[in-house]
Amino acid sequence: MNPKELYTERIKTLTDEIYQLNKHNRLVVVLELTAIVLAIGCIVAYTMWSSILALVVAALFIAAYVAIRWKDSSNSRLSEQKESIRSIYQKEVAYLNGDFSGFPSGEQYVNPHHEFTLDLDIFGPQSLFNRINRTVTTGGSDFLAKELAETRVRSIDEIERRREAIRELSERESLRTAFLMQSNGRQINTTAILEALHEVQQLNVSHLAAHQLSYIAAIGSIIIFYGLLAGAVFGPLSASFPMLWGLLQIMAVYLLFGRTLKRVNQSTNIILPRLGTYVSMIMQIVTSDLKSQEGRDIIGKFFAEQSGKAEQYADERLRVGDGTSGMSDALKSFRLLKGIISDLDQRNEVWVPISNALYLADYFIVRRFLLWQDRYMTRIEDWIDAVSHFDALVSMATFRYNEPEATDAELVDADEVVYEARGLYHPFLGQQAVRNDFSISDKHYYIITGANMAGKSTFLRSIGINYVLACCGMPVFADRLRISIFSLFSSMRTTDDLAHGISYFNAELLRLQQLIETCRQNRHTLIILDEILKGTNSLDKLNGSRLFLQSVSSLPITSIIATHDLELSKMQQEHPDRFHNYCFEIQLSDEITYTYRLSEGVARNQNATYLLKNILKTALE
Repeated sequence: MNPKELYTERIKTLTDEIYQLNKHNRLVVVLELTAIVLAIGCIVAYTMWSSILALVVAALFIAAYVAIRWKDSSNSRLSEQKESIRSIYQKEVAYLNGDFSGFPSGEQYVNPHHEFTLDLDIFGPQSLFNRINRTVTTGGSDFLAKELAETRVRSIDEIERRREAIRELSERESLRTAFLMQSNGRQINTTAILEALHEVQQLNVSHLAAHQLSYIAAIGSIIIFYGLLAGAVFGPLSASFPMLWGLLQIMAVYLLFGRTLKRVNQSTNIILPRLGTYVSMIMQIVTSDLKSQEGRDIIGKFFAEQSGKAEQYADERLRVGDGTSGMSDALKSFRLLKGIISDLDQRNEVWVPISNALYLADYFIVRRFLLWQDRYMTRIEDWIDAVSHFDALVSMATFRYNEPEATDAELVDADEVVYEARGLYHPFLGQQAVRNDFSISDKHYYIITGANMAGKSTFLRSIGINYVLACCGMPVFADRLRISIFSLFSSMRTTDDLAHGISYFNAELLRLQQLIETCRQNRHTLIILDEILKGTNSLDKLNGSRLFLQSVSSLPITSIIATHDLELSKMQQEHPDRFHNYCFEIQLSDEITYTYRLSEGVARNQNATYLLKNILKTALE
């Protein structure tokens, strides 16, 4: 079953299940009303005839109402979950039909000064990011964007590990869907969570309760209280002794920890609401049983122990006996935090003094929070980063699953530029793409000529975008692609900057300067250029282009240059060992035929005048 068939089948199944649940929900509402009405009727009957049987039946109807209500809530939650899953599949079907509007486009990552992302349509509407992105956290989105825009030359081992992780997740469709549904269609703001954690870390909270001596003193005080109480009940002591000691405990807790408790309450209220969904996502990750090295590394971050002073504390709630044995540290942390908050919620004006007198309740709440903070607070950011990492991998894996015709690139360990493609095409074109073969040798220059709209720019972007995909461990769009690992730089969409007084031509010069500086910092660089010096006259452009190519030929640069300037192709005659001419030819007759086929040589036919004549003829008739 191909991806579209699977998604369509799942949507149909879920739609039927949701319909049945909604139908049951309507029946449940009727049963709820019936049960409560009958219960009221039985209670009225009891008041009129004092029949014990009526009271028993009323109790049974009330029990039935509670059971039906519980079932109703369960069905509603299940229906919402299925709705969320169906929405995920519907978006994937839309993606396969060419509609990417259901996914964030990554416009915030557009950077006109980046080495290649603007030219290769990595970010923005209809971009590569728009097609890949399925992230449910802003941290995952940032991680994915960073990977796609990475300029650091990765190692082959690093790419292979990433590819292994992506391949494994691509085969775990149910795991990916279960992870994505945790957000209920809303992207979680990771930055807001990290800011809340930072805010909590900055709170000025007294750590007196965390000290071992205070713990010993508290235990000793409780023992004394119950010793005095036992002496008053079973011995000769007056009841005033335990009462006085209990009062002293209440006053001590209030004076020493009252203000701290308020800050603890503030801290937990800041953190927990923002971490709720993360608990579910972490549970999905730690129970996923991933086999890939990168997957195991992510899971390991949730279990890794941290040495620190919190280990020395004897608080039983942080030991194995707290019921968290076998859990990851992340899940332990959130469970303990929920327990602290539960105890805080149960505090009230009547019970607080009694509980402090009996067992110093507020002291132990403060202590548990301080131990939790000391042991886990600094690690939460690492756990959130691990979730972001996994979130990005899910997106990459979904892209791989959705593109079964794409293949893995063959990685070559060579200290030179290697790029050998057979059947290469642009991933945005899909089935209508024309595939081309092309090989690039280290420190060689390839000048590509052709008419307007003949396919030059698209071909250049095909080379760049498939290289980016390969370096991220994702599949490439070619029958075969064999590459080494090198740096990449492009100059195809230079624009002016009127706000800073930068003209188009000046912007081109600055881009070429950036190119040279980047290439000097790397051992090997492939540069992709679409018309050098477009912002000047033809003769100046030709002379400047020749000068640029001759000058940079001493650098560790390999280049592909698309141009309309046929004179530039004469560099092959001057340097046949390094310069090579290729073209996208068109056929001119009554109509223009675009083949989009790359061939050796220089383009002979141009179409600008031909097309302009047709426009003028139509417009002036």
